[in-house]
Amino acid sequence: MPSSSRLTAGRPYPLGASSDGLGVNFAVFSANATRLQLCIFDASGRKELQRLDFPECTDEVWHGYLPGARPGLVYGLRAYGPYEPDAGHRFNPHKLLLDPYARQMKGTLRWNDALFGYRMNHPRADLAMDRRDSAAAMPKAVVVDEAFNWGRTSQPGTPWENTVIYEMHVRGTSMQRDDLEQPLRGTAEALSDPWFIEHLQRIGVTAVELMPTHAFLQDRFLVERNLGNYWGYSTLSFFAPEPRYAPGGGDDLRRAVRRLHAAGLEVILDVVYNHTCEGNELGPTLSWRGLDNASYYRLIPGEERYFINDTGCGNTVNLSHPRVLQMVMDSLRYWAQSFQVDGFRFDLGTTLGREGTGFDPGSGFFDAILQDPTLSRLKLISEPWDIGPDGYQLGCHPPGFAEWNDRYRDGVRRFWRGDEGMRGELAGRLTASADLFDKRHRRPWASINFVASHDGYTLHDITAYEQRHNEANGEDNRDGHGENYSRNWGAEGPTEDGAILDLRARVQRSMLATLFFSSGTPMLLAGDEFGNSQGGNNNAYCQDSPIGWLDWKQAESPAGQALTGLVATVTRLRRDHPSLRVCRYGAGPAGGLATWAWFDAEGNDMHSDAWSMGHVRTLALRRAAPAERGPRNGVDVTLLLLNGGDDDAVFTLPQPALGWRLELDTRGSAEPARDWTEPTCTLAGHTLALLSAITTTEHAS
Repeated sequence: MPSSSRLTAGRPYPLGASSDGLGVNFAVFSANATRLQLCIFDASGRKELQRLDFPECTDEVWHGYLPGARPGLVYGLRAYGPYEPDAGHRFNPHKLLLDPYARQMKGTLRWNDALFGYRMNHPRADLAMDRRDSAAAMPKAVVVDEAFNWGRTSQPGTPWENTVIYEMHVRGTSMQRDDLEQPLRGTAEALSDPWFIEHLQRIGVTAVELMPTHAFLQDRFLVERNLGNYWGYSTLSFFAPEPRYAPGGGDDLRRAVRRLHAAGLEVILDVVYNHTCEGNELGPTLSWRGLDNASYYRLIPGEERYFINDTGCGNTVNLSHPRVLQMVMDSLRYWAQSFQVDGFRFDLGTTLGREGTGFDPGSGFFDAILQDPTLSRLKLISEPWDIGPDGYQLGCHPPGFAEWNDRYRDGVRRFWRGDEGMRGELAGRLTASADLFDKRHRRPWASINFVASHDGYTLHDITAYEQRHNEANGEDNRDGHGENYSRNWGAEGPTEDGAILDLRARVQRSMLATLFFSSGTPMLLAGDEFGNSQGGNNNAYCQDSPIGWLDWKQAESPAGQALTGLVATVTRLRRDHPSLRVCRYGAGPAGGLATWAWFDAEGNDMHSDAWSMGHVRTLALRRAAPAERGPRNGVDVTLLLLNGGDDDAVFTLPQPALGWRLELDTRGSAEPARDWTEPTCTLAGHTLALLSAITTTEHAS
């Protein structure tokens, strides 16, 4: 118990709870509250011991200092003010609120009707206040001591052009790791397991992108279906790690980051600042809604009872408000400094950049990050779409941001499933989507290339299913993408037909090789390196089950081991050949060869008529860049041959004749590289080949 039973004035900064060794200062923003209380609980979080009024409010920040309080103190908040939904105000002091700046939580949310600020099943719906106390059902905030010994490890600082991202789920990646003890499975500690780190290093990964690690809500509609929020895109706290991933608190995650950094691996967090878990006007009152609904959320002008829903999740965080923007910036800096993460992937980034007049690459959110001396140096990635007006903004984000490129995903899938007329589209995607990103001096790394991500089919399922199979989600198979640009190659789902299995494996190899032989930043979905399947479920957001978890037994199978070896090979080739990771658009010729040059199967330059020949599914791309090894003034040259058709295709190698080596052919199992002296190269259907040469300026020209 603190030595004092009352709050002194304290300071209005920093926001949240901060310990100075002699007591704890509390500061909470609310522009429209008339009174704010600090509620102290016992160590278990079950019994409320005290309610203390905040004695001061300065510039809309309520603050107070509690002498004698120490880290470990368990607390919550209660806010008084008007309950006027039509005016956007939903204050209800009967509802215990989580501090938006809580660094750690005690207990879990237990669903019952007392969590809602209005009287459910009342004729006036959310207009009638509910007076039941919600404290027993609420998690509480915990004051923390954040001292941590980072030792001598430093952040890897991998250049963008050398980056290979591995998108993964903290829990799902290790839940079926039989070699791990049960308490470690599904936790941050499993991230830094030596075997897993060695696996990442073997396949050439340089950065892990963790799906949401912020504490998130288990949505009521899922709990009632005996399902759960697996992905975590329903944030309950922007500062606290998800308790299931870090049962020992934030230091669990810090230790994982430290060990990953020691292995040369960066850590990127997938963060959700576009909406919160509180939903629309019929959602629960857990934190922001009860503290200042009209400030924290974007409300419909003239109908402030209702929320603007550009996110599809019921509400939209109001980043146009300076204090709300401050909260997001404080959260980002907290993770960057206290956890030393290396970057962020912003869910629904278009929402974050939307001002009153629409999406703006010069919005306050983007400007605040890009001028920040800490955040601007990190890897910043946006998901460039939402469901709001003009929501698709691929290629329109400001310099300094990379963007998930779904045009790349769809173009590669369609080419390899055999669609006609895809050569021009594929050409643009292979060259870092210059048509989208070559502006404002942006670099090719701005295009985050991927064939599969958490949202949709896995690589295996792209080649095994033509219809989604989401029955386990309990939505009558209506959820998830309807068009996946997939092909099952003769049978829907599992089959024992050897010819179909061989063809599926060939297409998987070709798509993976395409990904790593494309200019831009490659992102690999965890498990795709060994053929992980979700059984055709393309929306596993609620599948905290073997459907959503990685099946490491598949990794041990001959097919899984072969595919993993293929990934290790293509990432090594990407590292070895600078022409595969060109770091700027319009780099100019290298030794007389163009940076990018396109040819048909006969070895001729592609001309406008050739691009319009939709039935042709063959294409060759030659790239050149200054060599990083070999003779002085050397030029690294690669030739990528692609055959997306069903039949064998003969490629004539373009002039000038070089000392080619065949590095890879995706027809079958990997073979050692060998010299290639023939003027032609025959490719089986649905395969690609990569040839390389090191030449000098004189020979190239």
